[in-house]
Amino acid sequence: MIVKSEDAQRRSFLGVDFVLLSHGPESMVTKMLYKKGDNPPLHKHPNEQSGYVISGEYRIIIDNVGHKIGPGDSYSIPRDVEHSIEIIEPGEVLDFFSPPRKDYL
Repeated sequence: MIVKSEDAQRRSFLGVDFVLLSHGPESMVTKMLYKKGDNPPLHKHPNEQSGYVISGEYRIIIDNVGHKIGPGDSYSIPRDVEHSIEIIEPGEVLDFFSPPRKDYL
């Protein structure tokens, strides 16, 4: 599947804007567009999640442990593990999910 940039789907979930870049039967790629005031709650889902920070600064909490992350940093969150992210400086993060998040489609 090829998705041209002009065809990527802009979405919002729990007040956070993102772009659904591509998805297939086993994986999904999104670009999160974090802004000041975004406050994703502590949550978990049945999808493994990996991410790569393009820009901005964040405090990510994975299984009750906080980590400060910024451009060039990456992370992986196992399925069904509680996590959240605090936006210190707005920016963009690529997130990869397997399987795709049905609530993002």
